[in-house]
Amino acid sequence: MKEIISDFLVMTKQGLYCATGNFHIDPTSSVKTAVISHAHGDHACRNNVTVYCTPPTQAFMKSRYGKASGHEFRLFEYFQSFDVGGVKITFISAGHILGSAQILLEYKNVSYLYTGDYKVQPDPTCTPIDYFRADVLITESTFANPTTHHPSDVEEIKKLNTFSDNVLLGAYGLGKAQRLNYLINKYCPQKAVHLHYSILPIHRVYEQYGVDFLRYSPYERKALKSNLENQIYIVPPLTFNSYFRATNLKKVFASGWERLQRNNDMSLYISDHVDWGEILEYICVVDPIEIWTLHGDGKYLEEHFHAKVPVKILN
Repeated sequence: MKEIISDFLVMTKQGLYCATGNFHIDPTSSVKTAVISHAHGDHACRNNVTVYCTPPTQAFMKSRYGKASGHEFRLFEYFQSFDVGGVKITFISAGHILGSAQILLEYKNVSYLYTGDYKVQPDPTCTPIDYFRADVLITESTFANPTTHHPSDVEEIKKLNTFSDNVLLGAYGLGKAQRLNYLINKYCPQKAVHLHYSILPIHRVYEQYGVDFLRYSPYERKALKSNLENQIYIVPPLTFNSYFRATNLKKVFASGWERLQRNNDMSLYISDHVDWGEILEYICVVDPIEIWTLHGDGKYLEEHFHAKVPVKILN
């Protein structure tokens, strides 16, 4: 009988903490030892002393935070195991963005798999998700709601082919912008992609790691003013929201969140997270003895697995 430690991971004011190994996973504020799943700002904070992560995650953090990215980085590729405080740790691809990792923790013959953010839809701009069995699955539950179903990203992006107007396309700069760039290049080849200046350095990190097949141009005001059709300008959320008076173009925001589709000229439901059905399928593959949830609302998973698999809500 496996002896699962009920408080092996606990939520603290600084984020998820493993007392056994004395480290935090994806801390929300600076800590002595951080194991980081990926470089999004809600998972990778500044000024940690020692950071364990994948090489692309370090590159993104250094690009965004500079000297404040961390004092010491210890880098590991997928399936290259290492030890922190007596806990064996292995990064496994999460399929979320470039360099994103699930974190497998092994201690006293019990495995704990922290998913971080993950997706199962195909995305050539990052390594596909890897599946791994574990005794305890610690899953994000961002869209863990039975009413949530993400449509095909290919069918969604093809909506842009139904008109020729220029588009102001809102998207998160890390991960989503590169995925959209690829989808537009492949399925809307007549459209030209222009990038906001803040997204360009992220694209260049992608290129350093082999994602060098995206076609785009840095944004130039004249380019969009002189070309009134089939130009798509990808911008981060703050810029998108500031263009409330923009004319002669359509405003579209790529997200799985319904609230971010309101008041736009068209919906574009493209998410980099798993939906309800995908979470259930993933749990089936992992086949855990227990499920722990965080980063969202785990109550629906708790109800779904009632009397079948214990579900504990960490956040």
